[in-house]
Amino acid sequence: MAIHTRNVEYPAEISNRRREFLKNGAMISVLTTIAGTALLSQCSKEAAEEISPTEDLMREHGLLNRVMLVYDTCSRRLSGKEHFQPEALHGAAQIIRTFIEDYHEKLEEDFLFPRFVNANQLVSLVQLLYIQHAAGKKITDQILELTKANALKSSDDTEKLIGLLHDFNWMYRPHEAWEDTVLFPVLRKIVSKHEYYSLGEDFEKKEHALFGADGFDATVHKVEVIERQLGIGDLSMFTPTLPI
Repeated sequence: MAIHTRNVEYPAEISNRRREFLKNGAMISVLTTIAGTALLSQCSKEAAEEISPTEDLMREHGLLNRVMLVYDTCSRRLSGKEHFQPEALHGAAQIIRTFIEDYHEKLEEDFLFPRFVNANQLVSLVQLLYIQHAAGKKITDQILELTKANALKSSDDTEKLIGLLHDFNWMYRPHEAWEDTVLFPVLRKIVSKHEYYSLGEDFEKKEHALFGADGFDATVHKVEVIERQLGIGDLSMFTPTLPI
């Protein structure tokens, strides 16, 4: 059966209202799309700014590495009887004490290590990391003592300080490497996604409580000041000169 269609003519008033409705509907659609895009953009921005717990710990390992570079530099100058600024080394050791040992390592010991023990994962590694944390604190105690004003009174004191700087770096470079490549990747496997990101929030709150809203950046700046004091603040100076 054929279906016949015909054009429907609306009264002028209804036609005007219909056109206005369609116009407003189109505008609402555009505005909704813009608002939705803005909201997604904001969410993406917030997600990008959110730092996971392992990323937080690993960037702090980067800060630790820069302090160990200070230790290397001071050790070479002590060995070569070159000009030496004990206050720069003392400041570096203070950063190790306050930011690495009293904050970073305490986060690991309070929030991470118990979770591995409870999950029966990497328990031997965790026990060794505990031991190395304790050893590191003892070394830092002695470095701080030997870098006080007029503390290096003999060649024996100098040799002892050189040995302490070497021992610290010798232990902590593999220490942080094992954490970054063995321990941290397993964390996501033993906690839920919610718990994982909650840890990141807990770390951030702790950092802000101890060091202020820009605690990490402020500590990096302290390291940069020490690097400039020692003349090692330019990254390009570490590029080797290769034969043509």
